[in-house]
Amino acid sequence: MNAEKKVQKTTVGVELLRLLAEDGKRIITLDEARQYAADAAVSEQYLAKAFHYLERAGWIKRLHKGLYQLLPPLINAPIHEYEVAMHLVTNGAISHWSAMSFHGLTEQIPRTVFVLTTDSITRMRGADGKLYQVAGWSYEFIQVKPERYFGIDIVWFGESRIAITDRERTLLDGLMRPNYCGGFSDVAETFIDRVADIDIEKIVDYALRLDASTARRLGWILSKAGVEPKRLEPLYKATTGPGYRSLDPTGPKKGSLNKEWKVQENAPGLI
Repeated sequence: MNAEKKVQKTTVGVELLRLLAEDGKRIITLDEARQYAADAAVSEQYLAKAFHYLERAGWIKRLHKGLYQLLPPLINAPIHEYEVAMHLVTNGAISHWSAMSFHGLTEQIPRTVFVLTTDSITRMRGADGKLYQVAGWSYEFIQVKPERYFGIDIVWFGESRIAITDRERTLLDGLMRPNYCGGFSDVAETFIDRVADIDIEKIVDYALRLDASTARRLGWILSKAGVEPKRLEPLYKATTGPGYRSLDPTGPKKGSLNKEWKVQENAPGLI
């Protein structure tokens, strides 16, 4: 293709990008671009080629296969890794350690972005088991059943809207998967230090919607944090089942048995 035709495709492609930017798009796929192609007089047949030239001309940057970000002057604020995450799954929310950082529940800033999703995550790791990599960031996807996908807020983050687990759901995720939140000790200390900021009724309701193990851990830790027993009464329903559950699901299967909450206290530094 000669230089004149390349310039022509880039020119009409820029008009397409302007339409996308005016509609608030900052990260796009080819499928999204196709919905605007006719208005910008870009033939669907040549859309992929147009994107190739637009990338070489510095209008867009390829983030991943079929995923592109617009570049200045089309957008003003830089793209954030949380914003990218919203485009890697069809139904997902920033969660776990990333959400703890967002809510000010930890001073640590993880280099991995954690995403709670109902999508299949089979494709989210390579054959070598490494984390999903996009634009220099690692992404860890935690799959849950649709009925466990709740406690999600939609917030503005810079110039984009993102889904993120609320404070109470984030803390419960820490009890279920402490390895994704800095470790059980850090999660427990956060509960105790920030108990005044926790909506107790909401977090109790959430725990009962999840499972008995989470409800028992929550009861144990809120009682340690000084929450009055009456507010924890609904959680005692979870202690009627058989057996004991590990306080720290990632810890060793040893420790004293707490008969009140029917948990094995396998986190000695917290006892």
